[in-house]
Amino acid sequence: MNKHLIKKSNGNIPEHVAIIMDGNGRWAMCQSKTRRFGHQAGVSIVKKIVKHAAKKGISYLTLFAFSTENWSRSGKEVNQLMKLFISSLGKELDDLHRNNVKLKFIGSRQKLKNGLIQLINGSEEKTSKNTGLTLTTALAYGGRWDIVNATRKIAARIEKDDLNLSDINEKTFSDHLSLSNIPAPDILIRTGGENRVSNFLLWDLAYTEIYFTNVLWPDFQSHHFDEFLQQFKTTERRFGHTDREIE
Repeated sequence: MNKHLIKKSNGNIPEHVAIIMDGNGRWAMCQSKTRRFGHQAGVSIVKKIVKHAAKKGISYLTLFAFSTENWSRSGKEVNQLMKLFISSLGKELDDLHRNNVKLKFIGSRQKLKNGLIQLINGSEEKTSKNTGLTLTTALAYGGRWDIVNATRKIAARIEKDDLNLSDINEKTFSDHLSLSNIPAPDILIRTGGENRVSNFLLWDLAYTEIYFTNVLWPDFQSHHFDEFLQQFKTTERRFGHTDREIE
């Protein structure tokens, strides 16, 4: 029995929280505004939640910002989102760095424009030695893409005789995923009223506690975040084991 897998969350703050930030467009429609207005409002909530998570002692916060499927949206909206990523990251980078936040980006960068890629690389390098909250942004990310990408990496190593087929196990596979150096999320929060994970961190969410809320992302506040932390405190995580084994 792998006792290191057994955790009792009672009384504990989760180490890693992941969030699917959904509802910007619908929120904007309710305000009789454009989707762009909703995305801009969502950015302000990101700033609040990042600061709040750091204050609560969360070690890792992972945000689903743009999926591989989002490329199918209108070119106008995609361009607006990319410009918003660039402007937001450019404005917030120094403040995040001053607050000891370490930035990490996961996802395929194949379709991203050079300016955004350079900004991402520069922000990761600038904050690489920070020791506070690790903020991971999933950009042009998909869980299936992540699994396929890991498989390709492993196959390439086998071709180079750098890895034997017999060496492949769950740990080997995990080591080639995007979150290889980060513990799996303890909590996944999805806003916006949809009850699905939408191709997000498919491997990593195997034993994650998943919470759904009807609150649209631009309306999501610190007290909503705290409510899920409180629920987590009362959750016993067995990871397939019995109560007696945990005791």
